[in-house]
Amino acid sequence: MQETLEFIEQHKHDNVRELALKSAKNKNINLQYALEQIEGWQIAEHKIPTWAATKGIVYPPHLSMEQCSSEETARYKQRVIAEINTSDSSLNNSMADLTGGFGIDCSFIGSMFKKGTYVERQEHLCKTAESNFNLLNLKHIEIINTDGCQHLETMEPVNWLYLDPARRSASGKKTVLIEECEPNIIALEPLILDKSDYAMIKLSPMLDLFQAVQKLGSVCQIHVVAVRNECKELLLILSKDGRNIAADDIPIHAFNISADGNAQFYASTISKEQESDCPVTDEIGAFLYEPNSAILKAGLNRSLAARFGVTKLHHNSQLYTSNALAEDFPGRIFKVDGFCSFGKKELKELTNGISQANITVRNFPSTAEELKKRLKLKDGGSVYLFATTTASNKKTIIRCSKK
Repeated sequence: MQETLEFIEQHKHDNVRELALKSAKNKNINLQYALEQIEGWQIAEHKIPTWAATKGIVYPPHLSMEQCSSEETARYKQRVIAEINTSDSSLNNSMADLTGGFGIDCSFIGSMFKKGTYVERQEHLCKTAESNFNLLNLKHIEIINTDGCQHLETMEPVNWLYLDPARRSASGKKTVLIEECEPNIIALEPLILDKSDYAMIKLSPMLDLFQAVQKLGSVCQIHVVAVRNECKELLLILSKDGRNIAADDIPIHAFNISADGNAQFYASTISKEQESDCPVTDEIGAFLYEPNSAILKAGLNRSLAARFGVTKLHHNSQLYTSNALAEDFPGRIFKVDGFCSFGKKELKELTNGISQANITVRNFPSTAEELKKRLKLKDGGSVYLFATTTASNKKTIIRCSKK
């Protein structure tokens, strides 16, 4: 085993496929295990850098590494819990993760509490978590190899519960409804509230967020988390006090971690969105704005207009414009270089001199692929084309450059 560990350390920066071919005949090492660990470390170097920097961490197979939380999203969960716990220091005593898995979320959340519990029904994951938590100095987190639902019934109450339901049915089919996830949070909700002060439920961004909220009666906060403009997680915070909050008044937080490491944060409620004045226009100004994916998923579109002094091009387009630059707009900002109708002559003039562009379609009858073929353009480059519909239903192509 020692030779295998030395092989992993020596070759962790190497190409895994090439390494498999070169080392296939080396019978002194467990090659399958070594390649799995090298590949896991290479993913962790970018996805979970704290773990990657810790020598001896054991990594699961590739699919589990791809599906596990990133350090960025795990740290956001820490932030959410810390903000709630500031109101009451006694909330820092205990937590339990009932769907332990690889243990990323449990490790970051558990580090905030005096006592933690990791519950997982797969024995090999429990052994991996125990080894990794020891290396990460998380010895205060107890490892329990059992079913999370069974443990919930008999456990002592804790300050916080964490659950990440599997988004696949028993047959392996992807689910789209919260009640089809395993475990079923709707069925467990009364017991969850009985056993915790607060519970954080992680959901897939593919699920219908607002249907889930309607079916649960104790949601007190909603968080939509995106990384580099890709929506990654939906987080629901449950509490007994959530029973007294109307669905339209639940605070919704949209959080996006951009490529440069900066964070865009925006918050509102459904009722505030419905009350917000959101004018639309045919007039395309000097700048164009596209909200980040967290805001789009959260449905926080209307209040952006008044908050940032921008005007929407159409109620269904999700694009905004202004003549004065709104530097703090939570999304992508572009300088408008020109625009035209969908006529052949106008399109030719607008795209004159370019062979490639980044094409986005918003509330438009053609797909980006169809436009690319029609305009004879390749993907990429520094030119951005937005195909959209303005307030009076004018089909428009807007040429932009990144601000």
